[in-house]
Amino acid sequence: MTIQWYPGHMAKAKRQMIEKIKQIDVVIELVDSRIPMASRNPLVAEIASGKPQLLILNKVDMADPAATKLWQNHFIEQGAHVHLVNAQTGLGTAKIPEVVHSLTAERRERLESRGFHSRADRALILGIPNVGKSTLINRLAGKRIAKIGDRPGVTTAQQWIKVGKTMELLDTPGILWPKFDDPAVGLKLAATGAIKDELLDFQDVAVFLLKTMLVRYPEQLRDRYGLEKLPEMPTEPVSEAIVQLFDAIGRRRGCVISGGNIDYDRTAELIIRDYRHQKLGALTLELP
Repeated sequence: MTIQWYPGHMAKAKRQMIEKIKQIDVVIELVDSRIPMASRNPLVAEIASGKPQLLILNKVDMADPAATKLWQNHFIEQGAHVHLVNAQTGLGTAKIPEVVHSLTAERRERLESRGFHSRADRALILGIPNVGKSTLINRLAGKRIAKIGDRPGVTTAQQWIKVGKTMELLDTPGILWPKFDDPAVGLKLAATGAIKDELLDFQDVAVFLLKTMLVRYPEQLRDRYGLEKLPEMPTEPVSEAIVQLFDAIGRRRGCVISGGNIDYDRTAELIIRDYRHQKLGALTLELP
């Protein structure tokens, strides 16, 4: 199954961002620490139009700490300004205005040399759906301004939000891009909830999660579902080993239909829900 989702409001949001970029000093891109590359929107470079950029890795509590460190070093080596946060708890969020301010030093010096007083920093914050933008904005603003939801598509319009006296944020709807060239990107976005569940084949997403865990996190997989033995990593997209794993998990969790057969849809939904709710532990689905 090929996963794609690019509704009309996303195309409109992109046009509006490009129109307002002249008012912006810094572009903040928020990505999911569990899928730092898959959640980076290739449209950002076009939208940013040469503005200083800050890459924020959110949901660090849900990602493998060792993998997050690898990603942080990887992006820094590429010349990116990187900051780690957990918008839910506030970890790292208080320093964001300070980091943004450091990225606008050149603009302030230029204005002051011409006799102008510098104003509050203006930052455009963008990211894929369900990456935690609204939670981060509310944390920075110190009050509930942006709507929050655990599903994509909650924010559908732009709005300016003041962050103290030093920064103004332009909140934007979460946007994806028209086509995922790599099918694995769609699966990663689907697993983390960036794409509407109504568009997904849960079995495909669950197979992807199981294969990833068999390679990188076998102990967490075995512990969560009380499995005595795990099959060897399959080489085929859907193999007998994965079917056996589905059967074992489904039986352990009571996902059985008439005749003693496994309800694969229910089992797949259970696996995805366990991943999203951290029942499987802190996992990262890709490495640099």
